[in-house]
Amino acid sequence: MSFSLLEEKASYTFSDYFALNLDAKEVLAHFGYSLRMQTSRLPHFPVSQKRTAALQERINESLPHISLNSETARREFLIAPVLLEVVHYTQAWVRVEYPLLVNDQLKGTLDYYLEAEHGLLVVEAKNADLVRGFTQLAVEMIALDKWIDSETSHLYGAVSVGDIWRFGILDRQQKQMTQDLNLYRVPADLPDLLATLVAILKGTS
Repeated sequence: MSFSLLEEKASYTFSDYFALNLDAKEVLAHFGYSLRMQTSRLPHFPVSQKRTAALQERINESLPHISLNSETARREFLIAPVLLEVVHYTQAWVRVEYPLLVNDQLKGTLDYYLEAEHGLLVVEAKNADLVRGFTQLAVEMIALDKWIDSETSHLYGAVSVGDIWRFGILDRQQKQMTQDLNLYRVPADLPDLLATLVAILKGTS
């Protein structure tokens, strides 16, 4: 299957898929994967209510004083604090702007790739566009599927615009990407978001 904006011999970076604004289902099909959208049962790990409440309070009291019009502001004041809290529980190794090259159509820079017992990809959606951001997440997860040698059956990723997060799950055997219909808001849904991020990295159910 070919597409007028996705030529077989053309070269594309991960960010190009965001810019092209193609349908995620069509892009996945181009690489031989399918897409389904459903409410997913994501893993949870019990996190400290006290620590989480403290982080929620800090974010709540800070947000009225911060302009979130830029990607830098959303990254530093919303995404980074969440990931740092995840590191507290998992001691994950965090790769920021990590270069990855699989082939000419699967290459670019991963915003965040966290590794503990398991891996987790996080994409910061540019222009606060969660839809295009998920398409980019899907392509990057396909690249990881081809790059990772482990026998892990599922890969997990999340796309964030700072105050909203959405998860994606890639079934490597079925070559199927699931877009979770749930959205996690920061700071309102921070307890559930942290519990899921930590559980994914720890490999718990």
